[in-house]
Amino acid sequence: MQELIDQLKDKAGINEEQAIKAIEAVKDFVKSKLPPMIAGNVDTWFSGMAAQPKKTDAAEDFLD
Repeated sequence: MQELIDQLKDKAGINEEQAIKAIEAVKDFVKSKLPPMIAGNVDTWFSGMAAQPKKTDAAEDFLD
């Protein structure tokens, strides 16, 4: 999730707190447009983004 926060900060020119709020707003919007049985997957997807380590080495990307 940090990668998304960083991109929002860079591209939108906002601070970290604003970026986090923007992500939450988008997540809530998407969930509101989905049937309840599927909306929980949005939370899972966003929590999965937070669990992934940030890659810093091009060789690691190639090996994945």
